[in-house]
Amino acid sequence: MGRRSDRWARRWLHPQFDAIGDGCAFINPRQVEIIGPNVRVGANAHINAEPTRPTRLCVWFAGERVGSITLGDNVLVSPGVRIISSFAITIGSNAMLASDVYISDSDWHGIYDRTSEAGQAAPVSIGENAWIGFGAIICKGVTIGENSIIGAGSVVTKDIPANVIAAGNPCRVVRQLDPAQPMRTRADFFADTAALAALDRLDRAILKPNSLLGHWRAKWFPGAKD
Repeated sequence: MGRRSDRWARRWLHPQFDAIGDGCAFINPRQVEIIGPNVRVGANAHINAEPTRPTRLCVWFAGERVGSITLGDNVLVSPGVRIISSFAITIGSNAMLASDVYISDSDWHGIYDRTSEAGQAAPVSIGENAWIGFGAIICKGVTIGENSIIGAGSVVTKDIPANVIAAGNPCRVVRQLDPAQPMRTRADFFADTAALAALDRLDRAILKPNSLLGHWRAKWFPGAKD
């Protein structure tokens, strides 16, 4: 199933990116939607979706302005994430987006003029190695510093500095990270080629017994071992 998913992603998803780095992987690629131009993703990014929680990266035209979405190397995008841009959204390398995160650089409609977006957009920047928790909402014009953690369900309306934990609605800093603690990132994981090869061999061994017949049996007549 993994190889078939890779082939499907290369055929149908890769051409929709303006740029895509080596090693980019998609889980359930049929539930990943790339809409519009100016979407770029770096090397070793993992973009995940589920049948009931599609992941969407959408760029819109706002008059003569066109949005953009840029993901750095080793970024993790979990199921149900929605990133919608009419200006510019940048997500730094090694950042992690938990499930159902919503990021938008626009209010999309004026308060009194619901037909126009003019003047309602501002770029969003998420720093390297930031971690955005489940269901967080990142609003227009926000910058989140490197290594910072945004708590689950937070609504981020103002800038968050680097190296902090922030949470709430509206999101506020609740704790400083310890600068003396070593920081390992997803880049360290991908740099360990021996561990990656071992993980790939284990994955292939686990998936080897799978078959199309077994898939349909588990779907319609599931048992305790499925």
